[in-house]
Amino acid sequence: MSITTATSSLAGKYLTVALAGESYGIAVLKVREIIRLQKITPVPHMPDFVKGVINLRGRVIPVIDLRLKFGLRAVDTERTCIVVVRLVTVADGSNAMGLIVDCVEEVVNLTAGQIEPTPEFGVSLGASCLLGMAKVNDQVKTLLDIERVVNATILAKAAIGPA
Repeated sequence: MSITTATSSLAGKYLTVALAGESYGIAVLKVREIIRLQKITPVPHMPDFVKGVINLRGRVIPVIDLRLKFGLRAVDTERTCIVVVRLVTVADGSNAMGLIVDCVEEVVNLTAGQIEPTPEFGVSLGASCLLGMAKVNDQVKTLLDIERVVNATILAKAAIGPA
């Protein structure tokens, strides 16, 4: 697959969110809803970035803190919110997962010309959870492969059924 073909397949709408002053894009088709930060029930024996679960209209939804997942310090502000995303797993269909982010920025429509492949970082820093880098108004927005960011093994370890 050529670079042009790869970036054109990434073109589309992305919800941009902020983490530690940086912008990240999540494909709009993966986003179910955006909710306020609420009480999260901890689940024992989970990695630090797995904050626990919430009850969202009768469904138990696991929640992870993207700051902690990316090795940043956790911070809650009045704009901190949860982006509920739809994940597709081979075993059990569609699952929902909450992602704690600093704030939601905007929805952007990206063209293939605005997206570049993820640069090579070397073997010590994996970039497998990145789809590419987008240039929007002199800013770089990192496009996330949300399926890889939220590894399916987390859901299996949490023993949480499909939402």
